[in-house]
Amino acid sequence: MRGGGAPRTSKKMDLNALKIFLAVAQERSFSRAAAKVHRTQPAVSQAVRRLELDLGEQLFDRSSKNGTLTEAGRMLQNYGDRLVRMAEETEHAVRELRDLRRGRILIGANEAAVHTLLPLIARFRRKYEDIAIDVRRVPARQIAVEVVQGSLDFGALTFRPAEDALLEVTVGSDELVLLAPPAHALAKRKQVTMEEVAQEPIVAHNDPSPARERVLRLFEQRHIPLRMVISLPSLDGIKRAVEMKLGVALLPRRCAITEIASGRLAAVPVTGVSRRRQVMIVCRKAQRSHAAEAFLAVAQEKNPET
Repeated sequence: MRGGGAPRTSKKMDLNALKIFLAVAQERSFSRAAAKVHRTQPAVSQAVRRLELDLGEQLFDRSSKNGTLTEAGRMLQNYGDRLVRMAEETEHAVRELRDLRRGRILIGANEAAVHTLLPLIARFRRKYEDIAIDVRRVPARQIAVEVVQGSLDFGALTFRPAEDALLEVTVGSDELVLLAPPAHALAKRKQVTMEEVAQEPIVAHNDPSPARERVLRLFEQRHIPLRMVISLPSLDGIKRAVEMKLGVALLPRRCAITEIASGRLAAVPVTGVSRRRQVMIVCRKAQRSHAAEAFLAVAQEKNPET
């Protein structure tokens, strides 16, 4: 063996042997280290020798009576302390994930679906307040693919995906309604026709989602052209534009539940358009994290809000 120089690793380092070496290095005594790690002194000596053989370096100066470290031993002590600490932190973090004291759930949803997800997220947070939930805006067409690929834990959809590897759980329902200012001529009606909607200036979302295309297709099939005069990138912008009497909008009722309850907007069903639709979350049938398993279990619970 060489008495100095940087350790060279010839095999995978034994973490237990490294811990024993660190105990000897700290105690400067094989006998005291043996007592500290609850091993016999011969076992401690054997572990250190095995580590020296693995590294091809002498770690203690055998001519010294007080366990003096060689240059390689001092370097290994420096890096070994950090390595053991990192291994312990990693083990602790993984245990916390298993015990649901930490973790993160990544959900893909379009802007409208977020409103349906919020009650589910609230129920989950009451049970698992230490798990972070990250809802990202993802076009509906991409959601199923990203869930299958593992870049998302869950996705929120209003249509059944073609992918067979996905599990579906219904978490709520909604319906498209005409949103209008309370003073609008159609606001007090129990229902309006598609032809009446077509006479109004429409404030629309400019995100080309499957739901938007379904509505446009319904009007096209009836040969009823819509007057889309304003296109905006957010639901909040659309609702504000309707409040300002710039037009009316066709949106899911749940998106405007606060404005409807406060009387700032009126919601009117549209014949042939306003049918209830199921909102579901999808996830992989296998290979889910502990946090994702917990979220799925909460989603599968019966809940009156859905």
